Amino acid sequence: MDRRDFLKTSALFGAAIIIPSRSHARNYEKRLHLYHIHTGEKLSSTYWVDGEYLYDEIEQLEYFLRDYKTDEIHKIDIKLIDYLHDVYKLVGGKKEIYVISGYRSPYTNYLLRRHSRGVAKKSFHMLGKAIDIRIPHVHLSTVRYAALSLKRGGVGYYPRSNFVHIDTGDPRYWRYPRS
Repeated sequence: MDRRDFLKTSALFGAAIIIPSRSHARNYEKRLHLYHIHTGEKLSSTYWVDGEYLYDEIEQLEYFLRDYKTDEIHKIDIKLIDYLHDVYKLVGGKKEIYVISGYRSPYTNYLLRRHSRGVAKKSFHMLGKAIDIRIPHVHLSTVRYAALSLKRGGVGYYPRSNFVHIDTGDPRYWRYPRS
């Protein structure tokens, strides 16, 4: 699917995925299937049912998305979790979402900055408002276009490192390295 076809499809189906109709609102669930590439952990979480967030599930997601170097746990912006869910639905993901980085402590962010110019000094990861992902069997560019089409926050495209960054900051986008 090229970018143009993807954008047409997302325009037609995006609203139906993100805002379920009243007839589908009952028994509607938001579920994530995640695999963390650094810890090897997997998590399947139904974190929203019938219009209500399940806070025990949110806590499990926060633990799963902890800093993988220090094990520090941090609150994760619920808008980020919903953004991730909606990107996944929009691309028609069938496999787990691979998490490269969720929350990062300032210490971990500092270490990563020492090795890459692509790590922001004031990263949204340190606020629990960013995640780096890839979805097996879905082209990285498709994940990028899906996130961009939702216009919910920042979208970073890192094709050499094979991940897309999404965050709940102001809508903006970038590619690293710039080409």
